[in-house]
Amino acid sequence: MRNRLLRFAAYIAVGVVTGLIVAAVAVLSEKVLLERVLNLPPWQRVLAPALGLWAAVLMLRWADAGRRLSPSTSEEYIRAFHDRTYPMRFRDLPFRLAAGIVTIGSGGAVGLEGPSIYAGATTGSAIQRVARRLFRNREGYALLVAGAAAGVSAIFQAPATGVLFALEAPYKSDLGRRALLPALLSSASSYVVYVLVTGFDDRPFEISTEMVRVGFGRQELLGAAVVGALCGLAASAFCRILGAAKRIQESDRPWWLVALCGGGILVGLAVLCEFLFEAPLSLGPTAEGQLVSWSLDPEQSLVLLGALLAVRVMATSTVLASGGVGGVFIPLAVFGLIVGRLVGGWIELGPESLAFFPFIGVAAFLAAGYRTPLAAVMFVAESTGAPAFVVPALVAVAVSQVLIGNSSVSQYQRDSRTGHLERRLEMPVNSAMSTDVPTVSADAPLSDFVWGIALPRKQLEAVVVGPERNFLGVIRLSDSRHVDRNDWMSVTCGEVMTTDIEPARPSWTLREVTEAMADAEIELYPVIDSGGRIAGVVTENAIVKLVDFLNETQGGR
Repeated sequence: MRNRLLRFAAYIAVGVVTGLIVAAVAVLSEKVLLERVLNLPPWQRVLAPALGLWAAVLMLRWADAGRRLSPSTSEEYIRAFHDRTYPMRFRDLPFRLAAGIVTIGSGGAVGLEGPSIYAGATTGSAIQRVARRLFRNREGYALLVAGAAAGVSAIFQAPATGVLFALEAPYKSDLGRRALLPALLSSASSYVVYVLVTGFDDRPFEISTEMVRVGFGRQELLGAAVVGALCGLAASAFCRILGAAKRIQESDRPWWLVALCGGGILVGLAVLCEFLFEAPLSLGPTAEGQLVSWSLDPEQSLVLLGALLAVRVMATSTVLASGGVGGVFIPLAVFGLIVGRLVGGWIELGPESLAFFPFIGVAAFLAAGYRTPLAAVMFVAESTGAPAFVVPALVAVAVSQVLIGNSSVSQYQRDSRTGHLERRLEMPVNSAMSTDVPTVSADAPLSDFVWGIALPRKQLEAVVVGPERNFLGVIRLSDSRHVDRNDWMSVTCGEVMTTDIEPARPSWTLREVTEAMADAEIELYPVIDSGGRIAGVVTENAIVKLVDFLNETQGGR
């Protein structure tokens, strides 16, 4: 119970620290820098995004005694989620946050959720390392998810969206598990801290109640399906554009030349916006709300709306290609808003439904780009406070998910929790079983396991057997923590072993074994023969190696 309460306290601590960090980033970037940039004379304002981009590139280029950092932020979370060996270094956090502040604060067309997610995930990872005795591997992974949820919750003031996004983002068609409660605690605490510190009560997509259509009928649902289809196709195209932008950023081209060209393009786009729209609509995540209000203005022509969509796509991809720091969550939402507004202008349901299709588009484009359908619908519901959007948004999101195919804005997302293992899980257990079983007698002292098996063989678990090699249980190195070291010679392995494990049979499949391993939270699972004697063990590494071998010999993934 004590450890459980300490872990809950750690989840809340992740939220509190993340809320404080995100609050500082939001104030500096939006309230200090971006507001001043947007109030500059036009000839100075158009130069700001280029100057901020160059400053961010230099920060990352010469960070930490010359060690170059990549500009990725939310991608770092998804990569670390799948690769436990990938480091989330806390020492990198100040440099990436500073680069994000100057990129967005100077008018870069990217979102603050990227630095926010990175801040939360890095904080969770750091707390896991500090309290590693309290957290095992799976609980450390939960801290990573909790931190990401806290980052989204704080920056959007949307706790439920934060939880769902952190669980959905690592996979294209699945959810991360074992992290729901940590994400809930961290997300709620982060939201509370952020609001208390900043006092902000503004969200990126707030609308008035007069703009919300109370009900919906056949025409609205049909229109929602059209919005979803267009958003799915457009999101697929943007994913390819974003992939090309990332390849440019990671290429061997001279970094100064890429930054110089990118800055020039951003200046040109800013000048174009001043000329076409008489407003700085290419700057910042939403130009401090000007972009939303301009897009929802019924007086704006569909041609200009199409031009704005092209400008925003180019501005966002240019920032990311040139080495700027920021996320694509808000850019995706902005693209969807404009696509929905175009459809709304075509269908024309009346002024009371002016925001109906645009915000359906927000959900559809966001869900398609990030492959997070639940988080996208929840984001629209939380950010607008309009429950009337939920059902039509679900229709649009479902259609967009069909048409997006396998595309995603993240190169590290996996298709599902099991990935390509799913195709192999029906194989028999003996295909991955090893007969080299680390065993220890039940009456052997605990020291025999620690000094004779665990440390020399780097084997954290062993099978406990009786006189006839009959299976009795499993002993883990973590079990020794509960026994004073002076008593290791007198306490037997049988006294501390785990006995509530049903051993596998030769008739089991790999699917059954992996599910049993997950439930028992062990990485070495015993297999017994018909007489109850230990026949072998299956490990997670053995399953992965088997699948990798089969993929190489049978045509890949």
